[in-house]
Amino acid sequence: MLQKDELMKDIQNSIDKRRIPIQKVGIKGLRYPITVLDRANKTQNTVAEINMYVDLPHHFKGTHMSRFIEIINKFHGAISFEKIENILEQMIKVFRSQTSHIEIRFPYFIEKTAPVSGLKSLMDYECAFIAGMVTDKKKNRLDLVLEVGVPVTMVCPCSKAISKQGAHNQRSKITVRVRSRKLIWIEELIEIAESEGSAPVYALLKREDEKFVTEHAYANPRFAEDAVRGVAVKLAKDPRILWYEVESENMESIHNHNAYALVSSSLQKKRNFKVFSCTAKN
Repeated sequence: MLQKDELMKDIQNSIDKRRIPIQKVGIKGLRYPITVLDRANKTQNTVAEINMYVDLPHHFKGTHMSRFIEIINKFHGAISFEKIENILEQMIKVFRSQTSHIEIRFPYFIEKTAPVSGLKSLMDYECAFIAGMVTDKKKNRLDLVLEVGVPVTMVCPCSKAISKQGAHNQRSKITVRVRSRKLIWIEELIEIAESEGSAPVYALLKREDEKFVTEHAYANPRFAEDAVRGVAVKLAKDPRILWYEVESENMESIHNHNAYALVSSSLQKKRNFKVFSCTAKN
């Protein structure tokens, strides 16, 4: 019969002889309630999908997965930007690691008004906070990226130029990522991205709205390349933004592949600064 000590043996802390360190080990796909800042309503409650990782030295066989959940539970009801740094510090302390990472992905809802009928509806956007921390003897270095995914309509300029009637169009997704020195509203990035598509996307449109949107899109053809360049120009003018990356992917309607473009700025500051995003204060 096994003794109690044998049943409770800590296998994770045993020695691994292969001497291969692991850069990221942790949990993925944890659903958890969070609160983010909302420009119109002060705060917005949503449900995030969270990934958490730390590094694992070569001499440890494994990590204690339950401890990630214990750390998140300590911040229940208070997962906000101000707490992200604390969460990362807690991960480093608990796991005795050199690095910690957290990805918080969530739907964000904005009330949009149809352009002609004036009807209101909720539109959802895919957003994320992607944070990491590296520790050394002097201090911890925090890095935080705000990511916003924005669906838009795109009309192909080439198709419009060569066609006698109409032009092919498709739904597209513009993804914007920024590091900033001050608060950047999620809504600000959405507005910039939508302005560089052929037309915005709405959850609710009546016939008069549909006519307006399709005609507006036809009058504003855009390549994927146009979208990323247009967004980049506007982001580069914002003194709050230290770094940006913009992607555009067109889900092509007449091709069996997608069109894609990416623009990324050079990082203007060293990565040992504290950056800001749109999470709510506790």
